Amino acid sequence: MIRSVLVANRGEIARRVFRTCRELGIATVAVHSDADAGAPHVREADTAVRLPGDAPADTYLRGDLLVRAALAAGADAVHPGYGFLSENAGFAAAVAEAGLAWIGPPPAAIEAMASKTRAKELMAGAGVPLLAPVDPGHVTAADLPLLVKAAAGGGGRGMRIVTELDALEGELKGAAAEAAAAFGDGEVFVEPYVVGGRHVEVQILADGHGTVWTLGTRDCSLQRRHQKVIEEAPAPGLSEELRTTLHEAAERAARAIGYRGAGTVEFLVDRTGRAYFLEMNTRLQVEHPVTEAVYRLDLVALQLSIAEDRPLEAEPPPPHGHAVEARLYAEDPAADWQPQTGTLHRLALPDGVRLDSGVTDGDTIGVHYDPMLAKVIAWAPTRAEAIRKLAGALERAALHGPVTNRDLLVRSLRHPEFTDPAALDTGFYDRHLTDLTTNDADGAPVFALAAALAEAHGRSRFGGFRNVPSAPQAKTYARGNTEHTIRYRLDRDGLRAEDFPGVRLLTHGPDGVVLEIDGLRRQFTVTRYGDRVHVDAPPSPGGAITPTSHTFTAQPRFPDPTARTEPGSLLAPMPGTVVRLADGLTEGAPVEAGQPLLWLEAMKMEHKITAPAAGTLTSLPAQPGQQVEVGTLLAVVTD
Repeated sequence: MIRSVLVANRGEIARRVFRTCRELGIATVAVHSDADAGAPHVREADTAVRLPGDAPADTYLRGDLLVRAALAAGADAVHPGYGFLSENAGFAAAVAEAGLAWIGPPPAAIEAMASKTRAKELMAGAGVPLLAPVDPGHVTAADLPLLVKAAAGGGGRGMRIVTELDALEGELKGAAAEAAAAFGDGEVFVEPYVVGGRHVEVQILADGHGTVWTLGTRDCSLQRRHQKVIEEAPAPGLSEELRTTLHEAAERAARAIGYRGAGTVEFLVDRTGRAYFLEMNTRLQVEHPVTEAVYRLDLVALQLSIAEDRPLEAEPPPPHGHAVEARLYAEDPAADWQPQTGTLHRLALPDGVRLDSGVTDGDTIGVHYDPMLAKVIAWAPTRAEAIRKLAGALERAALHGPVTNRDLLVRSLRHPEFTDPAALDTGFYDRHLTDLTTNDADGAPVFALAAALAEAHGRSRFGGFRNVPSAPQAKTYARGNTEHTIRYRLDRDGLRAEDFPGVRLLTHGPDGVVLEIDGLRRQFTVTRYGDRVHVDAPPSPGGAITPTSHTFTAQPRFPDPTARTEPGSLLAPMPGTVVRLADGLTEGAPVEAGQPLLWLEAMKMEHKITAPAAGTLTSLPAQPGQQVEVGTLLAVVTD
């Protein structure tokens, strides 16, 4: 019997495992970097052990420190979560050698799937359908498009799509460099890139007594940078014949490597309905909650039971209904998915959906880890109902802090191509990202008006009313690069806004206002954190006000004239590390508009910094390895 579990991970997955452990009466042990000292998973654990340092390489990726922490805390089992060392055979073996129970598959099974190239060889022998590998030395135009992939790791790192022969060599080098930096293994391989394919996976669960469950399918086709954004179970629109093929192939894959525990076999399904093995994740997946919702199971509890060598039932329970999950990220989809940092003042969703989160109100979103804030999961009897429920919950969420992808998620869920299963594929954001993000400013002036009138309420309480019409007062709010100047008057009739025909103020207070807009009564809630103002409103039935939230920065009446930067300055859009400069880049060199100049790494992703216009690179203070903060000068391009 397992009495105490150390989770060799952080954030949302650590909290998820702890929740099940508490329900089963199992004691919990957290580990934490210095950056995570006050994190929710640390606060919720019964015991916590410090891993000195901030960077993952010094903390969560140090298997020796994790084993030592488990022994010091008196744990008798280790759960790896996902990411970090969850698919590291050496770590799994070290845990077992220390006399601790490993809540995961045998090290040999992890090793068999650790390299995608070796895994494909094994799967071919087991009769699992595969894409034929491509020799990069003998590629012709007829082979395009191609996908360059890292043999180790995952999460979209070390992956490149190649559509032109001349680009292949550079993409091979770039993918190998990124893979080596991320996984310590620069091996890459090339395979055909299936245009219009779907990412479909099968959840498996295997005990030590010969039973293998295939717990249906999941569709994870909506991805950005090869990382999943929206997942659902079961995968919609598949024929029964294809479902059977996927289940049988997943079971053969598990049996071929003597699998034990929870795992996922991932496939690419083309437009003709043919399935091809992608990889096997020898761990619990981020998207496991949708399977839990449909099968009414606790997969973590089953992992613990299997680790205690208990047998599964002969057959899994039947599925019920449909579940959809959205990953809420601190990132700006309209700015090349740039991760965002800062204080998360509030994260609250309405009842009726499941929220798995690694952060709570008041936490700081830093640069060291993945920008995912939470997963929001909705279940309903049908797919259409589950989608509607999830979109509505996200729309009504209170999210105060860094920019998030919330509005993108809502629009994605309601897009005709997503609601039609026949149109699903991994190219969704390649086609629609611009359209899904260009209307982010819809309704912003009215939200700025609400902020100004709520602030003016405080002034009116002390300034009194005027018997004659007053000069208009003005307040300016910035949203990105756009400023909204709101003018209003304070007289015997109260506050009156200018330049907003069809808008009438009904009630107002310091925390919000009620406006009548073209005959519709709308309520706006205003929350301030320093000079940042968050304005929220319920969804508009007619769609007149979208999105349902806007964030502004209140501008001072008299801006500081010295707070300016030299024209052509490229400033760091986020905290991070300069990982490399473009080949041959030196001061004085001519550059073209959009030319890559350097790459920043932040929150487990690389971000390309490009020249804003054609000109001359007159300054290049950024250097590889340099740690930068938001606003740090990286380069200057003079037109």
